[in-house]
Amino acid sequence: MTSAVRDALQQLNRVILGKEEQLKLALSCLLAGGHLLIEDLPGMGKTTLSHALAGVLGLKYNRIQFTSDLLPADILGVSIFEKEPGSELGRFRFHEGPVFTQLLLADEINRATPKSQSALLEAMEERQVTVEGATRPLPEPFFVIATQNPVSQSGTFPLPESQLDRFLMRISLGYPSAEAERQLLEGNGHRQLANQLQQQISPQQLSQLKQQVKTIHASASVLDYLQRIIQFTRYEAGYLYGLSPRGALALLQAAKAWALVHEREHLIPEDIQAVLPSVVDHRLADAADGGAHSVSARILNSVAVLV
Repeated sequence: MTSAVRDALQQLNRVILGKEEQLKLALSCLLAGGHLLIEDLPGMGKTTLSHALAGVLGLKYNRIQFTSDLLPADILGVSIFEKEPGSELGRFRFHEGPVFTQLLLADEINRATPKSQSALLEAMEERQVTVEGATRPLPEPFFVIATQNPVSQSGTFPLPESQLDRFLMRISLGYPSAEAERQLLEGNGHRQLANQLQQQISPQQLSQLKQQVKTIHASASVLDYLQRIIQFTRYEAGYLYGLSPRGALALLQAAKAWALVHEREHLIPEDIQAVLPSVVDHRLADAADGGAHSVSARILNSVAVLV
């Protein structure tokens, strides 16, 4: 990997202990130009990870705490009538909401109602928002990192399929290892270090890295493997529906970013296999007989590589 990416991962590993694979996936997601969904129990470091990513990338950062009474205007912004000084005349002035940033943390996104969740759909897909008939572009780059608690918890609203599909990846941090947890208990790492992180990737470097992802070469044999995976999800028994063309492109783009993080200029089957669970499971969660976590495992066990 480039020295900038390597340094960024080193900084992140100081804050999120023992989760190097998840950190690589998160960074790959952002380099691929996608949005990231982190699903886990409260207190696992989801918010800390998003704050740390903003720090090492040097991005403007806003956080929205999603609650059941959150309104779309609380996310997008609102026009307020303001009088001219010394006059009864005035005009409506638009006040930007927290979505106008480079890295937006949508914290506990599934605690808000579907109406408020949907306020992010246009922003995530088109990097713009339409408010009161006017379309306003969002800053470049624009990344959304959303966290959600398991839907089995009370007070949650499951994300609809259309919104889940807007996230390039979904990851879970899980419990720390005994060694990492011991370091946490001894006071090494975690949230306080997130405020001390130094920027490792400049905006120019980030733009260049995102362009490099697009240049990663995918051979015909690797694309054949990718297509066999796509066809397997669409036509094999046990799936109500398969990956959409957008899902297929997401898998390819994520694999290219993973290859870049590992200093490769071409795709290998292992790149696709590495990102497959995080890209595919949440898209086909309701389509597989065995539930979300059986999707990628079944694909990897059933589709031959033949490269």
